[in-house]
Parts: sequence; C-alpha cells; structure tokens
Amino acid sequence: MNKFMKLAAAAAVAITASTSSFAADHTLTISSWTGPGHGINAIMWPNLIKMIEEATDGRVTAEVKLGLAPPPAQMDLVMDGAADMTIIFHGYQPGRFTATKLIELPGYDGNAEAASVAYWRVFEKYLAAADEHRGVKVMGLSTHGPGQVHSNKEVTTLEQLANLKTRLPGGVANEAGRELGMIGIQVPAPKVYETLASDAADAVMMPYEGRVGFNLTEVAKNVYEMPGGFYRGSFAFLMSQETFDSLPADIQAALEEKVFGEPASRMLGAAWDEIDNVGREATVAAGDNKIVEANEQDQRLYGLIANEIRKTVLAEISGLGIDAQAAYDMVKAEMAAQ
Repeated sequence: MNKFMKLAAAAAVAITASTSSFAADHTLTISSWTGPGHGINAIMWPNLIKMIEEATDGRVTAEVKLGLAPPPAQMDLVMDGAADMTIIFHGYQPGRFTATKLIELPGYDGNAEAASVAYWRVFEKYLAAADEHRGVKVMGLSTHGPGQVHSNKEVTTLEQLANLKTRLPGGVANEAGRELGMIGIQVPAPKVYETLASDAADAVMMPYEGRVGFNLTEVAKNVYEMPGGFYRGSFAFLMSQETFDSLPADIQAALEEKVFGEPASRMLGAAWDEIDNVGREATVAAGDNKIVEANEQDQRLYGLIANEIRKTVLAEISGLGIDAQAAYDMVKAEMAAQ
C-alpha cells in the first residue's frame, strides 16, 4: 500500500493552491468530485496544473475544491461560472452524450494511455462534429482501464452475473449489464462503498483503480476479470469557455499548443494506468481478496455479447451523422500503432 500512501500525500498538496500560485496572474478554480485520495485528485489534477504552469511560465495556475456539486452537475457548474475547470464522466448523464460511447466499447486491445490518445485523435476527426460539449472548452479526453466486476461474493462464471444487484456507471456499462442479466443500480462512484457495505448492491462494475480509490478491497473482496474488460469509461476535462476567452491571446495559444488535446489526454490515460496497477497490486496483497479470470468459454461468449453491443452503439453514433464504423476502425488502428 506504499504507493497509495504516496498518492494520498500528493492529494493533500493538490487540494490547496499551487506552490507557484502567489506569483500567478490567473488562479483558476477546479471543481472535483472524487475523494482527496483518489487518483484524479492525487495525480491527474496536480499533473494538469503543472502542465498549465509550465506552458504559461507560471502566469496561470489553479486550485482544487471538492464538494461544489454532485458528479452529474459538474459541466453545468462550469457553464454557470461557479468553477473554471472540472472533470465529467459522460455516463452519469444519459441522453446528453452519445458519441462518447465509442471509447467505452468492450474489445479494444490496449491500456488507458493508448486508448486516451486514440480517443482524442478520433474526437478531433469525427466525434467533435456532434458538438456534445457545447458551451465549454474540452481540455482533454480519457478513458480508464478495462472495467471489471467487483463483488461481495465469489463469481466464477459469466452465468452467475445474472440477477446480481450491480452498481452500473452508465453508458456502455449499462448495456453490458443489461445483456448479462444484471439488476442495475446507479449511484455515483463516491457512493459505491456505502452502497456495497449496506448490501444495497452485490457488486460494482469499475476498473481496478476502485480497489483502492473507493476501498473496494474492504466491501467487494472478489474480482471477476474479463481480459480486455467488460467496458471502459469515458471522461472529459473541461474549462469554462468564458474563462478561456478571458485569458490573454498568448496564454491561450500556449495552452492550445502545449497542454490541451493530445498532451493532456496522454497524461490522463497514463495516470489511469498507474492507479489501475496500484489497485490490482492492493488486491493481490490483501489476504482475503480473490481474482478469478473468466475461462475461455466465457470469454468467447462475452465476445459475442460485445459484438451486439458494438452494433447497437455504432448505430446510435451513426444517427448523429458520424461515420461510426470509420471512427471505430480508427480507434482500433490508433491503439494498435502505439
């Protein structure tokens, strides 16, 4: 758990003003909704702040504030001017985001860093046309690592997932849960621990980072692992368009060139990989936790289910006027090339 303690220590620093904020011309407010020890606050925001400071020679910095609004309200919070930057999970707002489901599909081969870079490139070429983030500036896009099933009782087969009361995060994960016969429960990630501890749910779909980030090693001591994951999750790091427009032109140019887009997306994906590794290591190290990998028959069966999910999602994206198949093929090609 030493790695996690280091992350938590880093978070304590991140949730105060940056060390260079006293010299900055602009100190921006970040709204974040995960706990102080989670990797979003321990790694991602500190790294992004550092990138912003370096790109602007210290003229712009930011500070993190927690609890300003619940997860689904974060984008509106920024649009209303109550914060300058935030992170959103697209699956928390059903109906508002469709194109973003592309990166959530099961079956991609690669880690979160490769997927996040591919995501940004495909967003620029295809998905941005859907204009689903209108009103805000997209700083970066990312996906967490493969989502697995974490349960309070041992699961050894795909069949045993049927009728399991499972916290599903939204988006493609909901479709996967429905195809697997799960009884879906939807609560934001910060509520997962209490939902499992109170037996309101038997399981949760989440990447390995949740083993530590949300203390799943205590309340969901079993992991049913599908190689490649049951799904991935889609995130956007956003800045108020009004805030961005208010910055001097040379600062805007520096942020566009050195921070926003692919540089930020790559960093964010790498951070997800790091905290996934911490979560898996913590699970292995815990004496009463167990990981069961899906057998070959169940892997093939889920492959068939994944094909049906992909058809459904690509049809939805095509309905937005996007060449969904070309976008999907590009994600696969970009991930394979990295």
